[in-house]
Amino acid sequence: MTGGMEIWIVFTVFAALAQTLRFALQKALGATGLSPGGATFARFLFAAPLATAAALGLALHLGVVPPSPGLGFYGFVLMGGVAQIIATELTVRLMGMRSFATGIAFTKTETLQVALAGALILGERISLAAGLAMAVGVLGLIFLSLPANRSTAFAGKPVAMGLAAGGLFAMAAISYRGATLALEPAPYLLRALIALAVATLSQSVIMALWLALREPGQIGRVLQGWRKTGPVGVTGLLGSLGWFAAFSLQNAAYVRAVGQVEVIFTLLFSVLYFRERLGLREVTGVLLVSASVVMLVLALG
Repeated sequence: MTGGMEIWIVFTVFAALAQTLRFALQKALGATGLSPGGATFARFLFAAPLATAAALGLALHLGVVPPSPGLGFYGFVLMGGVAQIIATELTVRLMGMRSFATGIAFTKTETLQVALAGALILGERISLAAGLAMAVGVLGLIFLSLPANRSTAFAGKPVAMGLAAGGLFAMAAISYRGATLALEPAPYLLRALIALAVATLSQSVIMALWLALREPGQIGRVLQGWRKTGPVGVTGLLGSLGWFAAFSLQNAAYVRAVGQVEVIFTLLFSVLYFRERLGLREVTGVLLVSASVVMLVLALG
């Protein structure tokens, strides 16, 4: 395994852990009177200035002039940013309808959707062994997604919302991968930070306009409750930085496949924080997801 490959895996696992913590914090925001839109806004608002400062600081530290992005870069960032906004709000709504672990699991059809979108948009194909590993992981996620009442397992609004969120997260992943590639040959971490800064700034503006028009009062609640909403932005920033750095180094489909370890972290939060019980079905799903990640790493090694 090459050093670069090891780095992107580390970034991916870190991103999955930070994102799980952010979703846990974001779910708890419901008790503060924030709507799903307000909780989504908090995720971007506090991350934007931190990402911008980090990008400028790294450029100064490296002594390099930041690259001048072209229209392609801004197109990728805008497309990814809008897709991520909608997907994040859908996920927040979904978690309010079902258990924390199941809500996240429904979005994980994203893994295979990323592979398809990556091939169509960026021309990045995956190997047969890697595709098999992804399929095993998705099977594990299906186990995790099945409710106790099997007759309603794949029907209804929650499933539709989860599939839509997964597709939009896939679009965001591919777009952000494209944005970081558009900034080559700058150092990968600088490319990741610049793309992240532009994305979170644009998302903050879009969400602020939306909330001002459709949900008056939510912006004030986000700012007034900064002690609780601030950590959502910080953990969101850390998770996004991990994803962006990994995307700058590796095919987005592989990154998202390894990122399935997020489901394992999610289940730990469900048990330890939300006091939800796990059964044989959940354990089987975790084992399949774990096997998928191992298979993928071996296939790429």
